[in-house]
Amino acid sequence: MPLLIVATLLWALSFGLIKQQLAGLDPNLVAWARLALALPLLLPFLRWRELSLWPGRPWRQALWLVLIGAVQYGLMYTGYLASFRYAAAHQVALFTVTTPLYVCLVHDAWARRFDPRNLLLAGLAVVGAAVLQPRVWDVGAAWLGFALVQASCLCFAFGQVAYRQMRRRAPTVRDHAVFAWLYLGGLLVCTLTVSATGGWGGLATLGAGQVWTLLYLGVVASGLGFFLWNRGAVTVTPGALAVLNNLKIPLAVAAALTIFGEQADLRRLALGGGLMLLAATLATRRGP
Repeated sequence: MPLLIVATLLWALSFGLIKQQLAGLDPNLVAWARLALALPLLLPFLRWRELSLWPGRPWRQALWLVLIGAVQYGLMYTGYLASFRYAAAHQVALFTVTTPLYVCLVHDAWARRFDPRNLLLAGLAVVGAAVLQPRVWDVGAAWLGFALVQASCLCFAFGQVAYRQMRRRAPTVRDHAVFAWLYLGGLLVCTLTVSATGGWGGLATLGAGQVWTLLYLGVVASGLGFFLWNRGAVTVTPGALAVLNNLKIPLAVAAALTIFGEQADLRRLALGGGLMLLAATLATRRGP
C-alpha cells in the first residue's frame, strides 16, 4: 500500500497542471510526450531473460506486456487527456470516481466470480470522492468528457488487473526489468493517434513552462508514478486496489487549494476524505 500512496501523491498536481499549462496543445501530443519521457526512465533496466521466468515463450510474454501497456497507458491517455477539451478539471476529477468500480468488476470478471464486498468498499470510496466535490457539474457540455473519462478509467482498470494477474503467475520477476514493455505499448498507441491528428507541430510551439510541465508529468507522474502503482497493485487485495484508485481526488483537491488557488468547501473535503480513508482501512483489514 505505501507504493500506491506515493504514486497518488505524485499524481496530485496532474489535473491542475494539464488544465492550466497544457490546455492549448493537442491532447494526443501530450499523451505521446508523457510516455516518450517515461520510457527512457526504465528502458536501461529492461532484461529479456526476465521474461523466461513466466511459463511459455518469452516473446509471447513481451507481446502481452506491450498489449497491457497499450490499453492501460495508450488508450487510457487518449481518452483522459481529450476529456479536458470538453470538461473542467474538477469535472474530470469527479468523473474518475468510477475507477474503483471498474477495478472490482474487471477483477471479478477475470476470476469468473462476483465478490459483493469489493463492490461495497469501492462504492464507499466513490461516495467519499463524490462528497468532496465543491460544486455540481453541468451535464450539458460535459457528457462527451464524461464518456471519454469512463473509457479511460476502464482501460486503466483493465491494465492494473491484467498486470497484477500476470505478475502473480511469476512472483520472482523483478518489475523494473520488464516494465518498459508497458510504456512501449502505450507509446506505440500514442504515436499512431498523434500522427492521425497531425499534432506534431505543437512541439515547435512549446513554451518553457509547458516543457517543465511535460517533464514533470512524463518523468515523475507517468514514469515513476505508474511503475510504483502497478508494483503496489501486485501486493494488495482487489478491494484495497479499488479504493486507493480514488485517493488521488482528495489529494488533487488539496493541491488545487494550496497551489492553484482554487476554492473548496472544507467540510466536504473532510467528510469525503474521511469516507475514502475508512474504505481503504476496511479493505486492508480483509487480509491478502
